[in-house]
Amino acid sequence: MRTPGLSADPGTQDTNGGSDVLLEVRRLSKYFPLTSGILVQRVVGLIKAVDDVSFFIRRGETLGLVGESGSGKTTTGRCILQLDRPTSGEVFFEGQNLTTLDEAQVRPMRRRIQVIFQDPYSSLNPRMTIGQIVGEPLLVHDIVQGKEAYRERLRELLTVVGLNPAMADRFPHELSGGQRQRVGVARALSVNPSFIVCDEPVSALDVSIQAQIINLLEDLQAQFDLTYLFIAHDLSVVRHISDRVAVMYLGKIVEVADRRELYENPLHPYTKALLSAVPIPDPSVEAHRERVILKGEVPSSLNPPAGCVFHPRCPIAVPECSQVVPKLRELSPNHWAACIRAEGYDHSS
Repeated sequence: MRTPGLSADPGTQDTNGGSDVLLEVRRLSKYFPLTSGILVQRVVGLIKAVDDVSFFIRRGETLGLVGESGSGKTTTGRCILQLDRPTSGEVFFEGQNLTTLDEAQVRPMRRRIQVIFQDPYSSLNPRMTIGQIVGEPLLVHDIVQGKEAYRERLRELLTVVGLNPAMADRFPHELSGGQRQRVGVARALSVNPSFIVCDEPVSALDVSIQAQIINLLEDLQAQFDLTYLFIAHDLSVVRHISDRVAVMYLGKIVEVADRRELYENPLHPYTKALLSAVPIPDPSVEAHRERVILKGEVPSSLNPPAGCVFHPRCPIAVPECSQVVPKLRELSPNHWAACIRAEGYDHSS
């Protein structure tokens, strides 16, 4: 059984034996120190936001990363972007280990890796015009030469995300939430990236606007051959846009599978619980489907449970679950789960 993302040669191994992996995360962990004291601060604990996470993303695909608030999704994205430096682990992008680079070396890589932030209201500088916000990366990375080329590129970027180029002179407060998020998308596209971390880009928008932004992201992916890490907590949104889905709980990935396989045949009890909470439009199906109600609250990442981190809330937990940390294993082709109760799980190692 193989663990996804733990290949011998970075960026060359995937579940189909191919070599078209763009991003590979290996045993990534991010711990934040908890300090106490005023004059002399001392570390009294570690918040394990991300703990031993591994996965890969192929060129041109979208990996959905889902889980409850506090599961470590955003921190994982920030570690990939090197906005937060990992405590341990490796992040390979196009074969380059980003964790070994200093800030000066990381900066040129930011042309290839971009981010769309969650909140379109706080991610845009209110003192800058839309044109200045979208055009700033062009100047920082010296992408265009001359004022006319700059203005033309600005018009192209605003047009491609569905905005009127005349909006370049407006300020963020003059735009709606959906328009602001389109500005965020245009800013990410300005440096011609190949990989974009989409950090819950539609969670702050109305449902009708969410669909427009999702469709825009899909169109742009096809047009510019983009690769996405799509972070979200809304499983219906993830199902629409993702090729594969990874499920996180309390800093760990508990299941990874192709989109259809995950939704039709979830193996981990946490994934089953998440899916059972998604409403179904058909009232007759909704009334008779099985519900999985989780007990208790999500444990603190400052003091995670021993063994499987999900076992205190798991409806099928056995005593062994509190003692053994389950490894993420391939239980069926292209389908991994970290659960000792899952059918096909190998206990030999």
